[in-house]
Amino acid sequence: MRQVIIYPGEDGYFVAEVPSLPGCISQGKSKEEALINIREAIRVYIAALQDDNISVPEEHFDVLVAVV
Repeated sequence: MRQVIIYPGEDGYFVAEVPSLPGCISQGKSKEEALINIREAIRVYIAALQDDNISVPEEHFDVLVAVV
């Protein structure tokens, strides 16, 4: 299970990022598509780490929201 952040990108697509997996980013035309795409990106990212015998970073759920 991974924390995913989804937000609107500049090009009208939604961007999805996984903070615990640096560089694991995807996008989609809708939030739903972005979520489907990031699930696949997470799977491929973790498989690549395992193939290279690199430990998979642990997940953490430290979430703070600041209203400005």
